[in-house]
Amino acid sequence: FSHLTDQVLQNPLSLSIFCSFLFTQVFNDPIHGHIELHPLLVKIIDTPQFQRLRNIKQLGGGYYVFPGASHNRFEHSIGVGHLAGELVKTLKLKQPELDISERDVLCVQIAGLCHDLGHGPFSHLFDGMFNPEADPEHKDWKHEDASLEMFDHLVKTNGLAQEMERYGLILPPDLTFIKEMIKPLKSDDAEVLWPYEGRDENKSFLYEIVSNKQNGIDVDKFDYFARDCHHLGIRNNFDHQRFIMFARVCDVNGRKHICSRDKEVANLYDMFHTRNSLHRRAYQHRVTKSVEIMIKDALLKADQYILTKGSGGTTLCLSKAKTDMEAYTKLTDQVIERILHPCSCSNEFTLSPLEEARMILQRIMSRDLYQFVGETKVCNQGWTKNWPWLFWPTMIVVTLDYGMKNKDPINTTYFYTKANPTEAFKIPREQVSKLLPVCFAEKILRVYCKNSASLRDAKFCFQSWCHENDFLTEVTLYSQRQHRVRKEWIYCGTGERRPTDQLNCKSDFCALTGEKRIFSIVRREQQTGLQQV
Repeated sequence: FSHLTDQVLQNPLSLSIFCSFLFTQVFNDPIHGHIELHPLLVKIIDTPQFQRLRNIKQLGGGYYVFPGASHNRFEHSIGVGHLAGELVKTLKLKQPELDISERDVLCVQIAGLCHDLGHGPFSHLFDGMFNPEADPEHKDWKHEDASLEMFDHLVKTNGLAQEMERYGLILPPDLTFIKEMIKPLKSDDAEVLWPYEGRDENKSFLYEIVSNKQNGIDVDKFDYFARDCHHLGIRNNFDHQRFIMFARVCDVNGRKHICSRDKEVANLYDMFHTRNSLHRRAYQHRVTKSVEIMIKDALLKADQYILTKGSGGTTLCLSKAKTDMEAYTKLTDQVIERILHPCSCSNEFTLSPLEEARMILQRIMSRDLYQFVGETKVCNQGWTKNWPWLFWPTMIVVTLDYGMKNKDPINTTYFYTKANPTEAFKIPREQVSKLLPVCFAEKILRVYCKNSASLRDAKFCFQSWCHENDFLTEVTLYSQRQHRVRKEWIYCGTGERRPTDQLNCKSDFCALTGEKRIFSIVRREQQTGLQQV
C-alpha cells in the first residue's frame, strides 16, 4: 500500500482520483440524503471563513415568522456544491465529446460550495436593506462581491493553494475560473466577445451551472427551492433531479448552452412559479418584512458602536467591516446578541449607546412588531412625487417576479427533441399554453407603522392617499359575487369610526400630519362588475 501511495503522489491527477475513493467524507443531508464530497471540499469546509455560515440564517428574519426556518447558509452551500457536482458529472458521463475534465468537475464543485461566502448577518437583509442606508456611497455592493474577496482570503489564510495543486488544479487559471462562476457576467455583457479567462468558449456551458445569468436555471435555485420548502412546510412542485437527468449541452451560434427536453417546458414554468410563490408566501411575507425592517433599524442604530477588529489591528464599524475580510469573518447573526447583551465595564446606571438598538430588538422578542398599515400595487414610476415622505418613513417596495425582472425567462431557454438531441431551439409561449402569465413582474408598496397608537390614523391616511392617486387597496374591495359592501371600517383622526359605505364628504383632523383635510369617498362601478370605493 505504501509503494502504491508513493506512485500516486508523483501524479497530481492520480492523487485526486485516489483520494476521491479513499478519503471522501459522507454528509447526511435532510434534503439530498447521503452525499460524498471530495477531500478538497472538506478542507474548504473546515475553515473559519466557511464555518461562519453556520451562524447566518438562510431566510434572514423569516425564522421569526416560520419556526421551522432555522436552516443556515452552511448547509445550503454544501447542498449547492453537491448538486453542482451532480449536474457536471451527468453531462460528463452522457456527452464525453464535451471533454469535461476532473479539474473542471472539481472547480465547479468548489464554486457551488463557496458561492455564498460573502453573505452578511441575516443574509439578504444585510446587503439589500442595511447596507444601502448605512453606506450610501457603496449602496450597490452585493454579497457576491464579498464572496470573491472571502474566497481569496480563505485560500490565502488557510494555505489551500498548495492543497489545490496537489489535487490537480492549475493555479492561478483555476482560481480565476472558480471566481468567474461565483459571479458571472450578465448575459448582455457576454453576448459578443468571450469575456472569461478561466475557460475557453468551448466550455461556456460550465458558467450556467452555479449561477446562470442566461435564464436563471441553476443549482443554487434547485437547492434553496427544496431546502426552503422543506423547512417552511411548503410543498415543492419542482423536481430538480428530473432536470439534471434531461439536461444536455447543445451548440447555439457557436456557444454551448445547457438545454432541456422540449417536454419539460411546462415544468420549467412551474419552477419559476414556485420561485414567485416562495417570495409571495415566505420571503416577502408581511410579518417577515416587518421583522427585517426592525432588525435593519437596530443595526443602523448600532452601526458606529459595533466594532470589529480587522487586519493590521484596525477597528471597523458594522457597515465598514465588509471592506476587511478578517473583520467580516467575525460578523454573523450573533451581532444581535452583542446588541441585546452588551458587555460593558461602565456604571450600570449609565445609558448604553446601544440602548436604542436594544429597545428595537426587545420589541421583536416580545412580539411588539411594526404594524402593517396597508399595501397597494405600484403601476407607474411617478408615485414617489406625491408620497408624504415626512410622515411615512417606514415604507418598502416589494418586487415579485420570475427572476428576470419583467422578462419571461423561458424566452432565453433552449430545448432539444428526442429525435434530434443535438439541435437547440426556443419554444414560443403560444405553443406551451394560453394560460401562461402575460406580466412577469409586479411591485407592491407596503407601509408599516412603528407606533401602534397611531395605527388607525395611519391606515386612514394611507387609504386616502391611495384614493387620491388612483391606487387600489384591499380595504376598498367589494364582494364581486354578492355585489354588496364588506363591513370594513376606516378610522379618522378624530377617533370616530366610519364604515366604508358612507358616501358623504367630511372634514377630519389627521393626528399624523397635523392638518385638516377633506376626504371624499366615492363609489364607482367598474366595467368588470367589481364595485370599489
